[in-house]
Amino acid sequence: MATKPLARDALWGIATAQHGFVTAQQATEAGIDKHALQMLVHRGTLARAAHGVYRFPQYPVGEHDNLMLAVLWTRVPEAALSHETALDAYGISDVNPNRIHLTVGKQRRFRRTGGDVYEVHYEDLAQKQIGWWQEIPTVTPVTAIGQCLTYGTPTYLLRQAIERGHAQGYLKATDRDELTEALETRHER
Repeated sequence: MATKPLARDALWGIATAQHGFVTAQQATEAGIDKHALQMLVHRGTLARAAHGVYRFPQYPVGEHDNLMLAVLWTRVPEAALSHETALDAYGISDVNPNRIHLTVGKQRRFRRTGGDVYEVHYEDLAQKQIGWWQEIPTVTPVTAIGQCLTYGTPTYLLRQAIERGHAQGYLKATDRDELTEALETRHER
C-alpha cells in the first residue's frame, strides 16, 4: 500500500527547483489544500514571501532569490526576467536597473500589491525567446537587447551588450549585425 507523501515533502520537491520558493497555486496543483498550506506557515515550515508565494526558511538564501521571487510573484507560467534585468543577469552590459523587469503575456493584467520594485511588460514571447539563467526563466540575450532598443535603454549600454554578447557567445554574427543595424536606425530617428 502506497502512502501519500507529506505536504512538506511534496512542496520541498517543488521549492528546490525555485530557490526555496513555492506558490499557493503549485501547492493546489500538488494536491495540498489551503488549510494544510496555512498549517505549514503556522508551524514555521513555510514563511510568506509575497501574496501567494512562500519560502522554506531552512533553504539556503541565495544571491538571486529576489529575482526568482519576482517571477513567482506574477503567478503566471510564462513570466520571465527581461529587458535591462536580463542584460544585467547575463553580465553583457553595465546597466544597473532600478527595478526588476518582467515580461508576461499581453492578455495578463495585475492588480496586486507588493510589486513596487517590479516593472511588468506585456509581450507574447515565443518559446525560443525564453531561456534559463540561474534556474530562473529569463528572456534570451537577443530578445533582451531587442526589448531594450524599444524601451529606451541608452545607446552606449546597448552597444556594449551587443559587443559583449557576441564576444561571450550569446549572439551569433547575424544577430550582432541585425541588432547593430536596429540600434543605428533607432539612433537616426
